[in-house]
Amino acid sequence: MSDTTGSTSSKTPPPGCPAHGSAVQLGGLEYQQTPSQLYRTMRRDHGAVAPVFLDGDIPAWLVLGYPEVSYVTSHDELFARDSRRWNQWPNIPADWPLMPFVGYQPSVLFTEGPEHQRRAGVITQALEGVDQFELARECQSIAEQLIAAFGGSGQTELMSTYAHALPARAVLWMCGMPQGSADTEQLVDDLRISLDAGEGDDPVAAYMRVGERIMQLVKEKRDRPGPDVTSRMLQDAAGLSDEEIVQDLISVIAAAQQPTANWICNTLRLLLTDERFAVNVSGGRVSVGDALNEVLWLDTPTQNFIGRWAVRDTQLGGRLIREGDCLVLGLAAANTDPQIWPESHVGAENSSHLSFSNGEHRCPYPAPLLADVMARTAVETLLERLPDLVLGVDPSELTWRPSIWMRGLNSLPVQFTPAVH
Repeated sequence: MSDTTGSTSSKTPPPGCPAHGSAVQLGGLEYQQTPSQLYRTMRRDHGAVAPVFLDGDIPAWLVLGYPEVSYVTSHDELFARDSRRWNQWPNIPADWPLMPFVGYQPSVLFTEGPEHQRRAGVITQALEGVDQFELARECQSIAEQLIAAFGGSGQTELMSTYAHALPARAVLWMCGMPQGSADTEQLVDDLRISLDAGEGDDPVAAYMRVGERIMQLVKEKRDRPGPDVTSRMLQDAAGLSDEEIVQDLISVIAAAQQPTANWICNTLRLLLTDERFAVNVSGGRVSVGDALNEVLWLDTPTQNFIGRWAVRDTQLGGRLIREGDCLVLGLAAANTDPQIWPESHVGAENSSHLSFSNGEHRCPYPAPLLADVMARTAVETLLERLPDLVLGVDPSELTWRPSIWMRGLNSLPVQFTPAVH
């Protein structure tokens, strides 16, 4: 990877790429509130594959079409995951904001071919050892502890007090971290900061602390294995090194924490603001399932994913993609592709969305099932314990985070009758 610090401020399209003369800036206010309208406009103006500029006017392609995203993710021989292939590295400054997403790391995320199969196989085997009923019980226990902390006040902000904390604690429990200890709580906080830093947070320092604590956990489990994901990864016949396991555990934890937190919150927003659900949601488990699935179609927690890199010159959606070009997977745009949903009708009962991606690099089975257990238990337990839960502000006052990658609320304030212990 180049460590060149030259920046690119002019919007001159790269050589041989006239399409980028009309490229769309991937960012701005539209992403905060109405990304679906933006995707519609881009699809109308550019088709299924749109030229875009990332931060600093770095050219890339946004893949908007459902068939095109499916094609890219199922053809690793054409569109690979190792970001060192990128033809733009000479133009990327060392402090580029997207470096955490694209800077090559020796984790399962950037591996290819047999090495990816080896690393992903270890994760799959380790996750298959998680008892889903036991996970549901643990999530319910975590949910009740969190609710007890704010239940007497009659109001709270659910993103910070509930939705972020529950999946973080649950995934750390799966990995064998002791529940309730001070260093587990510190790790929960550091995970939040490193993935979703607020004002005054230091995400780099937080990420360093996460890495150090996970390395400590791996060493502890090598000495004293238990019935947990970390121990199963260490005992796997593939024989991963401690460093490989640390990298892959961080990938698993990060994938479980923030997307699941946004899934929980986006679902609660739907249940609290949409009259289709308000009538019968109290104790109505069927509609909670419908809401969870509808959110994956219409407000998917990971709306865009960077990315894939072209292995050689190829065609996609009528575009010439050059060797080394970066493709951003437009998961949210693909999920609402009018080709698959005529008349804009999205059927919540269908689960062929791309929210967990597709192909070799999709969320490893059974991770989506475990995420569903976490999200469903979080939503159902909250509604059972606080049956008169209502939004604390007018729905129009809810704002989305200004991220082109994640789809999540800034806050979700609620009110309820104080619970008596």
